[in-house]
Amino acid sequence: MSDKNKIIKCMSCNRDIEKEIYLLNLQVCPYCNNHSYISARERIQITTDENSFTEQNGNLSSVDLLKFFDLKSYPDRLKEAKLKTSLSSAIIVGEAKINRDEVAVGVMDFSFMGGSMGSVVGEKIKNLANLSIEKNIPLILFSASGGARMQEGIVSLMQMAKTVSSVRRVMEKKIPYISVITHPTTGGVSASFSTVADIIIAEPGALFCFAGPRVVKQTIKKDMPPDFGMSERNLKNGQVDMIINRGEMKETLSKLIRLFKG
Repeated sequence: MSDKNKIIKCMSCNRDIEKEIYLLNLQVCPYCNNHSYISARERIQITTDENSFTEQNGNLSSVDLLKFFDLKSYPDRLKEAKLKTSLSSAIIVGEAKINRDEVAVGVMDFSFMGGSMGSVVGEKIKNLANLSIEKNIPLILFSASGGARMQEGIVSLMQMAKTVSSVRRVMEKKIPYISVITHPTTGGVSASFSTVADIIIAEPGALFCFAGPRVVKQTIKKDMPPDFGMSERNLKNGQVDMIINRGEMKETLSKLIRLFKG
């Protein structure tokens, strides 16, 4: 491998990082703490116990109910997303262990059509909530989404109510529900299941808002604060309970699970 291939350039501070150090640091810049994007499967690997994850509903896939076509057909977009990510939808759900404690965990993947919440995302979260209730184990959801999926129209918007009612049933059973916000979490996801948890955790520097700063600026014709929608501003305003570095996430979740268990 050439020296050039051993170097990663941070997207935030623009400093060079040795690739090995970058990967060992879970794709977090050791200089500015910028948390880069990681896939859903990578996040499951670093957050749950080794070989403990059992996927649920892995083959569920959206269908073209509206015969939607923009620059290309919806089936073509789905096919491209599946080839790009090796996923069937924008979320992976299943049962796993975190430091030997059983959990029902779901992780969204922004690289699958912007993590947009279509009918399959809603169905998977509902089924995961049912698993949490059936086994009486904590529910943990990692969010990363640009919002609703326009190719599914009103069906996509209906997933907001579906997911909220699903996680509410978990909470009504006195089962812990923890929401973890990763960059970015916006739109219908930020306005539904990601904000109704017992505990809301965010990664540093994650954009967490309903409409992003560019959209808001276009609407109100005013510049936004530089930290608009960022985790740190949301913590200050009480929108999130804590900001946790990626390397500390597993231990933090483990402590919270055991705290809830008493």
